[in-house]
Amino acid sequence: MDPRNAALRANRHTYDAMAAKKDPLCRPASDAELADPLSTVDPIGWLGGSIHGWRVLCLAAGGGRHSSLYSAAGAQVTVVDYSPAMLELDRQMAARHGHRVRIIETSMDDLAGLGDESFDLVVHPVSTCYLPDVSGVFREVARVTKPGGLYISQHKTPVSLQTSLRRGGGGSYEILHSYYRREPVPAPEHWSAAARRLREHGATEYLHRWEELIGGICRSGFVVEDLTEPMHADSTSAADSFADRCRFAAPYVRIKARRRTTTTGPNHRAADAASSPSTAPKIWTP
Repeated sequence: MDPRNAALRANRHTYDAMAAKKDPLCRPASDAELADPLSTVDPIGWLGGSIHGWRVLCLAAGGGRHSSLYSAAGAQVTVVDYSPAMLELDRQMAARHGHRVRIIETSMDDLAGLGDESFDLVVHPVSTCYLPDVSGVFREVARVTKPGGLYISQHKTPVSLQTSLRRGGGGSYEILHSYYRREPVPAPEHWSAAARRLREHGATEYLHRWEELIGGICRSGFVVEDLTEPMHADSTSAADSFADRCRFAAPYVRIKARRRTTTTGPNHRAADAASSPSTAPKIWTP
């Protein structure tokens, strides 16, 4: 079996099991979060204050959280995931709250069932680590995003996947894996509380370099407008805890990118700026 299909199979099994066990990563949105959904999903204001009527793709985002929050904020939501158990949570939340959500079971790099330039916004929580090659993901996201539309994604940082999960004999965290590693990152030897915050038990995960993440997003037809590293560090935390390790290696990065209104090259069709959604802010050009 080729690496991609082996990873898809392993990670589907992992997330099906996590959904069955009601793992914290499979927690649906709470009533309090649904009461103020846009503040929950967009605390720093990247979405401009309203997404009412937007067509939103929640990519690799099953579990009942993202689809319900964006629906509650007034968007027309499609959710894609490879885990049927995670998508079942989306069905349950949609039924419970009266949301109309389109649900599609497929991998994040195979969106053949979705039309070109279909979405104003693609939301992509941490998941690119589950495939050996992310270039196909970004090409598909670019294809289904409207010119001027947004792609907001979150990724495990390369250094986090390189770094030990516990301090070594010298009292420091250590770089264990090559930055250019192509094989899956080995599972932790000890599944501590910190390890469970940083890795998914049973998952096959790959380290992706900044060139593959940021460069891949740009080469696929987007301009990066902003980048943040969600703060999880705490200087008062105990050694080997999640918050302590985050002082030395930021675990996640969040990226805001906008689809260029005109793209050229073998993977893109030219798109006139006039076809951009009228409500979209003007594109930022470096």
